[in-house]
Amino acid sequence: MHLRHYRGCALALLVFMVIALPRIASAVPSFARQTGMPCSQCHTLSFGPALTAYGRQFKLNGYTFGEGEHPMPLAVMVQGGFSRTDAAQPDAPAPHFSNTENLSVDQVSLFVATRITDHIGMFSQSTYSGVDRHFSWDNTDIRYARPLTLFGTDAVVGISVNNNPTVQDLWNSTPAWAYPYITSPLVPGASASPIISGGLAQLVLGATAYTMIHDHVYLEAGAYRGLSDRWLGNVGLYPDNNAHVNGAAPYWRAAYQFTKGEHGEHYFSVGTFGMDVKLQPDPTVPDTDRYTDVALDATYQYTPEAPGAILVNASLIHEKQQLNATFNGGGSANAINHLNALELDASYSYRQTWSAGAGLFDISGGRDLTLYGAAPLSGSNNGSPDTRGYTLQFECVPLGKMQSWGRPWVNLRVGVQYTGYLRFNGGSSNYDGFGRSASQNNSLFLFSWMAF
Repeated sequence: MHLRHYRGCALALLVFMVIALPRIASAVPSFARQTGMPCSQCHTLSFGPALTAYGRQFKLNGYTFGEGEHPMPLAVMVQGGFSRTDAAQPDAPAPHFSNTENLSVDQVSLFVATRITDHIGMFSQSTYSGVDRHFSWDNTDIRYARPLTLFGTDAVVGISVNNNPTVQDLWNSTPAWAYPYITSPLVPGASASPIISGGLAQLVLGATAYTMIHDHVYLEAGAYRGLSDRWLGNVGLYPDNNAHVNGAAPYWRAAYQFTKGEHGEHYFSVGTFGMDVKLQPDPTVPDTDRYTDVALDATYQYTPEAPGAILVNASLIHEKQQLNATFNGGGSANAINHLNALELDASYSYRQTWSAGAGLFDISGGRDLTLYGAAPLSGSNNGSPDTRGYTLQFECVPLGKMQSWGRPWVNLRVGVQYTGYLRFNGGSSNYDGFGRSASQNNSLFLFSWMAF
């Protein structure tokens, strides 16, 4: 049987599992039922992406831990709220919405999250976007894992089949699960970002093999392939969404983790990750653009026996861009360019109920007056993608703990988020060439996040 036929069968099986069983996701109550523990066992703030030590082990071992009940492995998540931009946007961010203040249901997600066998588990999300008014597949991660002895020491080895590079990762220093975990799709955001930061999410399918050796050294490598127009349609997307990935896109990850303190209350991880992607913007022309992303990242968690906890993440992504196709097509002034993305965040949580966090972001890159031209709101008057600012967030999570009402089926997270821009697309004033200043893109987001 040809390799192409194997790939087709594997993709068909994955899509069937997602559909037949029915952007940033949270804890799912079906996993809590499976383990017999509350969502707060795996998550630092009762529920949400940030993982505890147990949560990392649960994901590493293929979502297969379980001493609890095994009901229908379904869960539902609803996100939405009120968002406001400091100054009206030139146009509404989406049909049926205002250009300054909006009350919205941003997404409703259905999860299939369960242990399938002793060594196979899955986390699969399908989402209805209240902004796009459309239903499609979302983050999906199907894993095989088992413990064994490797090089004379204990290890866990596994395989992840997923549709979003870094969605399989254990740490919140990588893009798929990064702070602030929830954002409004109706407020302005940076116009440029590395391709590994969500540029291929749900548009590719890949497989990676990984190992955790002696609970210290994590190694992972694999590759992604782009989905055809036909398969994009099968999962609820459109031909216009096609990234036109040319060939296989290698992905790698390495990390080292350790703990300090009498009870291991200080947790550290340092690592690197990256991928190399070729895109063919016009499938009728052989020219390609190549993006090579290399990143460094680190995490620190302080979880004492006292009720307070601290979580800190950092990442720096460097992207080398070889834009042959775009340059030859007149879409850029430079055939070679680069982009850097720095992110830092720190959060303090109290009794896994109250949380205050702050994050800094800084995107910088080479100037290109063609690639980053002047345009209302999203353009750059000086051809620069440079954007920097901060995000402040305060949250309350009243449900999702051991003694909570409705545990584990009812989980609620509410909060307020403020994003401020010190620089946007290369400037602080008249950055777009149409009189808009960076601070006019500052935004307020009052959100509600439910899982049940």
